[in-house]
Amino acid sequence: MKVRVRFAPSPTGFLHIGGARTALFNWLYARHTGGTFILRIEDTDVARNSQEAVDVILDGLRWLGIIWDEGPVTADATGPSKGDRGPYFQSQRRDNYRQRVEALLSHGLAYEQGGAIKFKMKREPILIPDLVVGDVTRELTDREQVDPDFVIVRSDGQPVFHLVNVVDDLEMEITHVIRGEDHLSNTAKHIALFRAFDVEPPKYAHIPLILNIDGTKMSKRDKGASLSGYMEEGYAPEAVANYLCLLGWSPKHNREKLPIEEVIELFDLPQILRANARFDLKKLQWLNGEYIRSMRPDRFYELSVHALAKAGIDTNQFPLEYVKAALDTCREKVKVLSELPAFADFYFKRELDYSGEALKEFTPETSMRLLRLRATFAELSAFDAAALERTLKEVAAGLGVKAGALVHPVRMATTGKTIGPSLYHLLEVLGKEQVLDRLDRVALLAK
Repeated sequence: MKVRVRFAPSPTGFLHIGGARTALFNWLYARHTGGTFILRIEDTDVARNSQEAVDVILDGLRWLGIIWDEGPVTADATGPSKGDRGPYFQSQRRDNYRQRVEALLSHGLAYEQGGAIKFKMKREPILIPDLVVGDVTRELTDREQVDPDFVIVRSDGQPVFHLVNVVDDLEMEITHVIRGEDHLSNTAKHIALFRAFDVEPPKYAHIPLILNIDGTKMSKRDKGASLSGYMEEGYAPEAVANYLCLLGWSPKHNREKLPIEEVIELFDLPQILRANARFDLKKLQWLNGEYIRSMRPDRFYELSVHALAKAGIDTNQFPLEYVKAALDTCREKVKVLSELPAFADFYFKRELDYSGEALKEFTPETSMRLLRLRATFAELSAFDAAALERTLKEVAAGLGVKAGALVHPVRMATTGKTIGPSLYHLLEVLGKEQVLDRLDRVALLAK
């Protein structure tokens, strides 16, 4: 039996990080088993759905590197798709649902009540075999013991989630349903519907929920809940995918940074943890920093230039080698590329803004020291990090002060900031002319 799994989100303009993790686990299992990963759009809620909302899903999955084998090619519900089990938008499958409901009605397995159609549920507990949770017996509630039947088509003719979900899984021959544990309460109804259609249900694997770090359920209003936020803030998609893998799944030897190819090789459903996962933004940021440091140079430059451009910094005005050298001094320092503009914008400004607290740094005494250092820097034939460090320390010794008495004001003078890349390396990148010019400007401020 070839594995067929699916991710079936509703296009509401928002892709929750939990939904992205569900898609990732399905995709990983398909790749691990040599199976098929299907994307299906549950767009029956006309009031909430739009093509733009579908684009959020498609763009988010592609950004993470999750490419579906079957499903829509574009956000247009009537547009092209890949695969032979479509349509892959529920709004285009209404005839399928109608035929299935008619079959249930004709076999006495459903009935009309008040304009709606209800499914006849058996009056007994249902066993749910689950590959993660284990066997779960769904007992009837007090209300269900009186009337366990449930609506499958509303009085307005709209089929409900339970029906369309089962019909689609049946007709697309889904073998494994991997979804959040919050769906476990629905599964008894789904199993009953599969059996009513005389089809054996797929295997179920309900994965743990993603909680906030304090243990509360992560809602869409919580920080970190939307995948779009990571796309906009300059996270590396491979870092986000890696971190999502760790939310409910654990490789051997407590390793944390794993290439996706290795995750595919290791990933299996029995390894999914039972306990709910807590989302730790600081850990993700740490992991993202690790990915930035190990990233191929060309990819690092591409993502960095994009992050700078979003902040209004046009690196095209500068020589390519200068831009690369400037970015190289930042690679070890930033954890998220959205930090880059504030960290490195001084490289790409013609003039720095010295105001407020910065002005207090430049006293007449500091100005005298900087001018002494400036004069010595001007005489250097080699303007590299090693020579600059040696020279600054020699000047400091000559002035009878520690090197730190020069390091801080030099950084402020040349970058306008109190923190940033390695001082001597940033001076080398700025180059002799820019460094001398900026030291001159600061010396004038103190007079």
